Order: sequence, then C-alpha cells, then structure tokens
Amino acid sequence: MAVFLRAASALACCLLLGACLVTPGKFESTLDIRADRQFSFTYKGEIISSDMKGFGSSSGDSIGDGAPEKKDSALHKTAMQKGREEGFGAGGASGDEAQMQAIAAALSKEKGFRSARYLGNHRFEIDYAISGRLTHSFLFPFNSDAEIVLPFVAVELRGGDRVRVKAPGYSNGFDKSREPMGQSGPGEDAAKALDGHFTLTTDAEIVSQNQEDGAQSIAGGRRIVWRITPLTSEAPMATLRVNQ
Repeated sequence: MAVFLRAASALACCLLLGACLVTPGKFESTLDIRADRQFSFTYKGEIISSDMKGFGSSSGDSIGDGAPEKKDSALHKTAMQKGREEGFGAGGASGDEAQMQAIAAALSKEKGFRSARYLGNHRFEIDYAISGRLTHSFLFPFNSDAEIVLPFVAVELRGGDRVRVKAPGYSNGFDKSREPMGQSGPGEDAAKALDGHFTLTTDAEIVSQNQEDGAQSIAGGRRIVWRITPLTSEAPMATLRVNQ
C-alpha cells in the first residue's frame, strides 16, 4: 500500500502544480477487490491538466479560499532538472511544453507507471497498474499538499468489514464553486472530455452500488461497469463486505 501511495502521489504532485485541476479524458479503468482484501487497480488513457489560476481568487497568487499558491515541489524540481538534462525545451519548445514533457519523463520512472507520454495541449497518455492488499484507504491520484484535489477513485475502509468505492473523477460533478459566475471554467471544460469505462470486479458481497443495470455474474465473482460520458452526473459508487 505504501508503494501505491508513493506512486499515486508522484502523479498528483507533478500535475497539481500551480493550482491545476487534474481530470480524465478518454480512458479505461479497472478495480478488482477480493474478499480477502487483495486488490488491483489500472488506469489507461488520458489525463488532462487544467490551469485553475484566476478562478475564485482576486489575484494569481492565491486560489480558492485565498491560501498562498504552492508553486514548487521537490518532485517538480526533479522533473524540470531531468527535462533540462534530457534536452526538453530545446529546439524552440516553450517553457510550459518543456515542463509537461519533463513531468511525463519523471512519471515514466515511477512505480506503477508502465508508460507516461505527453501528447500536447496539457494532455498526458498514462498506462498505470498496481496491486496490493487493502490495509488502508487510498486515493488515485493522491497528494496531501495539493491546493486542489479531485480524486479519480477513492477507496475507504469503513468499520471492520466494509469497503466503500467512490469515483468522483469519473463524473461531471467537478467543483465549480471556484469559477466566476457566468464563466466557463476548467471544471466545465474538463467534463466535456470525459469518455471511458470504469469496471469493478469482486468476489466479495456487494452491499450497495449505483449502476442501474446492476452487477453481472462472471467467473470468479461479479462485475459492475459504469459508462462515463460528459452526461455522467453521479459518481460511480459501491460498498463491499470483505473479510475482517
């Protein structure tokens, strides 16, 4: 689990620089949870980084509730250093493009990232997979120091034998409270790019779930598939009963 958190944190730490909203684009994502608490998670597809500066604040030096913007991080410095060493920014590439390329290079070296490629226009192509045992709750992506956190998937341990899965990033319910009234902001623009599937498989008891077609029987358990589009207003959610 510690490895999972470190790798997921690396993604958010890079992409949530300078008050960015990190959201899915076109993607396929899976989560498998066994009754014995073994799990595996995958995300394959696009991640979009949208600048939140200027939304919900009177100046570019603060965001949201007026907290000072964290403009740098150790991982950011490392990414940019690697970018300079590997020649990103040469040949006329802008500073912003060089930063994005450096971030992709840094992510590709992190545990769990089978590949990370910058596509341009603040879009990354990610192939991420990790497995472990549920001894603690986890988020993907995760960063405790980020000014803005929109977890794609959150798994929370509740009591001694229940696990709640919620995927707020796989819906159009982004926090738009930071956007000036009457203006189209990053949350609204990001929602338009949603295009994917989130599949939960398990052999644990399904206590509740919000996919209207319900769970399907498969070899080794049950499967729930949520189709995610710009019209998806309710985040995928399920509660499972696992072994204590």
